[in-house]
Amino acid sequence: MIRKTMTVLALGLAMTAAGANMAMAQSAAAKAAVDAAKAAGTVGEQADGYLGIVSGGDAGLRASVAEINTGRAAAYKDIAAKTGVTQDAAGQATAKQLYSRLAPGQYWKPLDGGWVKK
Repeated sequence: MIRKTMTVLALGLAMTAAGANMAMAQSAAAKAAVDAAKAAGTVGEQADGYLGIVSGGDAGLRASVAEINTGRAAAYKDIAAKTGVTQDAAGQATAKQLYSRLAPGQYWKPLDGGWVKK
């Protein structure tokens, strides 16, 4: 029980530090494009910790999503290495934090379902 608690605490601390890494791993243009697309309902957050295209989206937006997802994958890999959890677990734990920050009307995709509006 103590080991599990310590792992969860370490994961939380690592995710906080990784938040800065994820922000640095994306360009301002990609972030702006994705933020606008999230507000428009074209892009949403997924329970695996990655962005997804809800509907539509041009090649530039898809490239922005891919750029940010690449940065997130690197951050989750780093978190996993530091905390001893899997990369998937790190992504899912981060997704819970991302979900809590979604504005009403933005989209979320659970692991076992389709897109839903928050």
